[in-house]
Parts: sequence; structure tokens; C-alpha cells
Amino acid sequence: MTTTRTIAVIGGSGQEGGGLAARFAHAGHQVVIGSREAAKAEEAAARLNEKVGGARIRGADNQAAVAAADLVVLAVPYQGQRATALALKEALAGKVLIDATVPLMPPKVARVQLPAGGSAVAALQEELGPAVKVVSAFQNVSWHHLMDLDHEVDCDVLVCGDDNDACDTVVALIGEIGMRGFHAGPVANSAAAEALTSLLIAINRRYKSPGAGIRITAV
Repeated sequence: MTTTRTIAVIGGSGQEGGGLAARFAHAGHQVVIGSREAAKAEEAAARLNEKVGGARIRGADNQAAVAAADLVVLAVPYQGQRATALALKEALAGKVLIDATVPLMPPKVARVQLPAGGSAVAALQEELGPAVKVVSAFQNVSWHHLMDLDHEVDCDVLVCGDDNDACDTVVALIGEIGMRGFHAGPVANSAAAEALTSLLIAINRRYKSPGAGIRITAV
């Protein structure tokens, strides 16, 4: 039985964040789209409600979205990841933060360019401190698939984090939206998932795919 949650999606007005918000709402959760401008978030929520059918999604500014949620997703471009999260540090205390950040460096997004230290998500966990349980997930899932609610997403999700209970929560949530989540080790291992995104972009370009994904076998 699914426990209904209130999930804030910071960056939900974008493609990846919007796709995740739609999937969460479609699974029966309440969703709050977060944006720096509440009006922009409200517009995005209205569009997504039309797609999902119903009124499970609403918009708010980032602070209000986090305050209203028991689970938070960060789905903003890499350039805004750190500033966005640190501005919300106090509101995030005691909560699980699912970080879907990929350190892409336009225009060469098909080339792996990880930050110093390896993982962008691990670096954020260090800055936010132990009061925020950061879990890496969804880096390798195309927004095209997330937005198509009429079909199941044919790929798996790597889940990395230093708190086992937080990772369990995220793996369960992934199952609720129709995918398989796999514990993939500590948050430092997110570097592998972050790097895989550039590989998948290269594959998409070479083989004209709308969104290649990954599958874990023999488990």
C-alpha cells in the first residue's frame, strides 16, 4: 500500500523536474512545484495537472515548497545546484533530499566532466551536513520517458546515499512510480551515475534515441 506523501520538486518547472512531478502525482502523491518565482511554479503546476488529470500538483516559491513537503527533490541545472540547495539548508534540515543533479558542461554535454572530488551530489552532502540526508537518484532517466504517462519507463535507477533508511525511502518511491531502484552504495558512488549521463547522451546522438537508459541484470 502506497503512503501518500507531499513531495516538493525544486526545479519542477523544467523538463526533468516536471517529468518527475508528473510521475509522482500520477502515483497518487501530492506535489509542490518549487521555483524562485511562485507564479512560474503555479503556471507549471497548472500545465502538469492538465496532463496528469486532477489537482494533485500546486506551485510555490522554493522556501514554501520545502516547508510543505516531507520529501524534497532537487532537479535544477548543475550551475544552480549548490546555490539553490544552500539557500534552502535550514528548511531542508531533518528531511531527505533526492538530488538528480548531473554536472553537464555545455556545449560538450556528451563528454564526462565531473567536478573536482568526483561527485556533485557528494559535494552537496558535505556542504549541507548530516542534518540533511542527501540521496542521489534519477540522473539516468530521460524526461521524455517520465512525461509519457501511458507507458512504463524501461530503465532502472541507481540510488546512492550514506543513510540506509533514506535510501530505502527513495527505492520505495521509485517502485511506486513504476521503475526499479537499486542501492548502489554511498553518496560518493553517485559519481558513476553522474558520469553515465554523458555516455547516454552520446549513445542517444549516435543511435537517434529519445532516451537511452540502463538496466541492472542478474539481481
